Amino acid sequence: MHAGILLENGWVYTGKAAGPIRADIAIEGGRIIAVGSAEELEPTATPDTRRVNLEGHLVLPGFQDAHIHPIFAGIELLQCDLTEVAGAEEAVARVARYAADNPEQPWILGAGWSMDLFAGGTPGRELLDAVVPDRPVYLVNRDHHGAWANTEAFKAAGITKDTPDPEGGRLERGEDGTPAGTVHEGAMDLFNAVKPAVPYELAYQGLLASQKLLLAQGITAWQDAWVPIPEGEHADHLEIYQDAAKAGDLKARVTACQWWDRTAGMSQLDAIVERRHRVAGTFDPLQLNANTVKVMVDGVAENYTAAMHHVYLDHHGHHTENRGIEFFEPEQLKEFVTAIDAEGMQVHFHALGDRAVTDALDALEAARNSNGANDHRHHLAHLQVVRSEDIRRFPELNAAANVQALWACHEEQMDTLTLPFLEPGAEDRHYPFGELASAGARLVAGSDWPVSTADPIAAIHVAVNRTAPGEDLPPLGPELQKLSLKQIVDAYTHGTAWINHMDAATGTLEPGKLADLAILDVNLFELPVEELHRAVVTQTWIGGECVYDRAAAQSPLTETTRSHLSAVTQ
Repeated sequence: MHAGILLENGWVYTGKAAGPIRADIAIEGGRIIAVGSAEELEPTATPDTRRVNLEGHLVLPGFQDAHIHPIFAGIELLQCDLTEVAGAEEAVARVARYAADNPEQPWILGAGWSMDLFAGGTPGRELLDAVVPDRPVYLVNRDHHGAWANTEAFKAAGITKDTPDPEGGRLERGEDGTPAGTVHEGAMDLFNAVKPAVPYELAYQGLLASQKLLLAQGITAWQDAWVPIPEGEHADHLEIYQDAAKAGDLKARVTACQWWDRTAGMSQLDAIVERRHRVAGTFDPLQLNANTVKVMVDGVAENYTAAMHHVYLDHHGHHTENRGIEFFEPEQLKEFVTAIDAEGMQVHFHALGDRAVTDALDALEAARNSNGANDHRHHLAHLQVVRSEDIRRFPELNAAANVQALWACHEEQMDTLTLPFLEPGAEDRHYPFGELASAGARLVAGSDWPVSTADPIAAIHVAVNRTAPGEDLPPLGPELQKLSLKQIVDAYTHGTAWINHMDAATGTLEPGKLADLAILDVNLFELPVEELHRAVVTQTWIGGECVYDRAAAQSPLTETTRSHLSAVTQ
C-alpha cells in the first residue's frame, strides 16, 4: 500500500516497546500502514506522498483524557473566569470588572476561584456585595463542589437563616444561622430554580473553545464525565455533541458519560439507555458514544465531604463526628450499579475518600455476583485516599484506577485545607498510584479540567516526581507512590483508549490503527525527570489530519478569539 503521508526523521513511542525508537510512520486513509526505518518505508512513497520532517521530535499516540468536562469548562471560559486569579482581592476585582463590562446580565455567573485564596476556603458574601450589590452573583469554585454567592443571590433563591441544610449539602453560616456566602455540594442545587439557564449557543461555542485548547495540548479523545439529562431550558450537552459531530465541528473522539442524578432514582435508567441507543444508531462509536454512566459517590476532602472511614479533625486537631458525605446508601448504590451493569453500560465513579472507594468496589462486586463477569470496563476516578485492603480489589474486579496525577503533590489547598484535617499518616496513602500499579490495577488518566489544567505534560511531570513543576517542596507521600514515565504515558494513551473501548483502533502506534498522534518538541524519555514539564506539543493529528500546528501560530485561545466568543453571552 502506498502512503499519502510520511512522517520522517523523528522518534516514535509506539506504546508497544519499552521506549521510543528512531522510526518513520506511513499513513494512508487516516490510518497507520507502517512504522519502521526510512529504508523500510521508502517503498510506500510515491511522488504524491506528503513528507513531513519531524526534525527529531517525538511522536506519541494522542493523549486521551479519561475524566474531563469540556462543555462546562468552555461555558466558564466565556463567563466570569476566575481560574487564573492569584488572590482574594484579584478575584473580587475580576468580578467587578466583569459586572461592569456586562451591565445587561441579570446574574453574574462564573467559576474557577480556588479555596486556598480565602480564610478557611469559604469566602463571604460581603466581598461580592461590595462590588455587585444590585444583581445576584453565583460563582462555582475550582473543584466544582462549592459556590460563592452574594446577598442578592441568596434572596433570589429564598435562602434564609431558617433554610435547613439539604440532604447531601451544607451552607456556611454566621453565628445567627444567616448564610455566610459559601455553599457546598447539594446546597448548590438550592439556586437551580432561579439561576438563568445555559443557552444552546453558549454551550456550543463553549465546546468549540474547549476543543481548541485541548487539541493544542495533544488531546485527541476524551470522556466527558458530566453529561446530564437537561432540566428546564438548559442546553442538552449530548445534543451539543451530536450537532457538532454532524456539522463536522467535533474533531476529537468523545465518550459522553451520562450523569446519574442522585435525586431521580431508578426511573432515570430508561432515559439514559434510550439516549445511549439514539447516539449508537447515528454515530460511529469511535466518533461519539454515550455508553457510560457517571455516579458521584462522595464529595471532596477540602470541604470535608469526601467519605472517609476515619473521622475528620477540627482546627485544633481533635476528632469530630464527621466522616464526610455518601450521596447514596451502600445498598442503594449496589442496586442501581447492578442495574446499569445489566444494561451493558460502563460505570464511572467519582470516589475520592476511602469509604467511597470501598462503597464503589462493593457495588461492582455485587454487580458481578448478580450479572457475571463482563467487559464493561468500570472505573473509579480521583482515589485521593484508598485503604490498602481495597487496592488489591481493583484487579480482582477488573476495575480501572482513573488517576488525576496533577493533584498528587504538595500545594496550598492540600497543605492548608486537607492534610491538617485527616488522621495522622493519611499523606502516605494519598493518591496511591504506585501501589495500585504494583497490585496490577489498570491505570487510566484524566485531568478533571476545569478543576485543574488539562495539560497532560504537567500531569505526567507530577506523576513521576510527586512535586509540581518549579516547586521546591518535598514529594507527596513515599517513593513507592511514584509512577514511571512509561506507566503514566501509557495511562494517558492506550490506558484511556481501553477505558473508552477505543483500544482496538487507537492508543498505540501500529499498522491498522488510526493515525491519532501527539508530537512533542523533545524526546520526553531523554529528559531528566525534573524537567519533564518542559516538553511542548507542536502538532496534534486525528485520523491522519493535522488539527493543531503550533508553528502556524494557532494560539489555543487568543484574546481576539475570547472577545469574539464572549459575544454569545451578551
